[in-house]
Amino acid sequence: MQHELDARRKEAERVTLIGSAIDLTIGLAKIIVGFFANSAALIADGIHSLSDLLTDFMVIVILRISHQEPDENHPWGHGRFETVGTTALGVILIGVGAFMVIEIGSNFFSGEATPVPTWPALVVAAISIISKEWIFRYSLAIGKKLNSDLLIANAWHSRTDALSSVIVFVALVGAMVGWVWLDAVAAVAVAAFVGKIGWDLVKKSLTELVDTAIPEEQASEFRAVVNQVEGIIAVHDFKSRPMGSQIILEMHLQVAPHLSASEGHYLGDQAVCALTAAHPEISQVIFHIDTYNDEPLDALACPIMPTRREIRDLINTTLERELGSSDGYQLQLYYTPRRVDVEVRVLPAMQTMLDDKGITAAQLKDSLRNDLKPQGWLHHLELLIAVA
Repeated sequence: MQHELDARRKEAERVTLIGSAIDLTIGLAKIIVGFFANSAALIADGIHSLSDLLTDFMVIVILRISHQEPDENHPWGHGRFETVGTTALGVILIGVGAFMVIEIGSNFFSGEATPVPTWPALVVAAISIISKEWIFRYSLAIGKKLNSDLLIANAWHSRTDALSSVIVFVALVGAMVGWVWLDAVAAVAVAAFVGKIGWDLVKKSLTELVDTAIPEEQASEFRAVVNQVEGIIAVHDFKSRPMGSQIILEMHLQVAPHLSASEGHYLGDQAVCALTAAHPEISQVIFHIDTYNDEPLDALACPIMPTRREIRDLINTTLERELGSSDGYQLQLYYTPRRVDVEVRVLPAMQTMLDDKGITAAQLKDSLRNDLKPQGWLHHLELLIAVA
């Protein structure tokens, strides 16, 4: 599992580092060309591009933390760090949108005359649009492939840089032809779009932080995989929680009533293997084996059936009365909510005592049933003779 997490982290880091290289190159180019081409808007956009390096660095740090193995302080893993990082990026996007509106409004209503920019500014703005749109699409594709909301959020952050370059391009054209108002109209539209993306990311992350279950369609797919495991009768009490790009599941698995604990656990392990093989995004599965359907029962209700010690004492009383000894048998108990199936396996030593007393297995079974039946909890009694 950790090998898969490391592979995911490296792929996510690679796309983030590529984006960082583009941010650095384009940012410096915008500032330098903006200075010589009389474009304050392009210089400001260059500073915006360089500021993206900070969020890229934050993404890399969070990726390395969120893909660490579970430890003593984080037994469920570190996936929530990715969720927190996505929330932070969403807030940043909302802030970027608000800043864009404030900045363009300030410039539009200032009434100050600005120098007319020259054509190199248009070229750099166009290159910025193309390169940032490319890294947006590339990052978005990898984010969806890895199911990483953090990468997806950073991809949309890259697109805000592309969109701000669109605004700069429109502002440059407007300044060249005298249509200054184009800049304000474009800025408001783009800012609203950026703010909406930021809000969607924050909203999605907050639902995860409060342990909102995965969509029912996805949960149905998971249950269908479990139901295909031979020996599992039903799945109920199914619970889920997203953990960054990973998912944690909890469920009750119903198996046959008289299945041994080890076989029931083996079936549970098979279900876990089937789930993680079909859906690698599942990081942990907690299962509880049921030999009956306890879904209709009160989850907080405590068992009221007799304990093994109490049942064994009753059986020992009968055996000592009939045989003079209670040695030489094995006891298996199968509980349901209101009844108990009892299985007594007679070992060779007790068989010898039966032969000495002239008591048949059927007679001993009748004696045991007559003593246990008045207790009210006995459902079925089975007496088995072990072969030496």
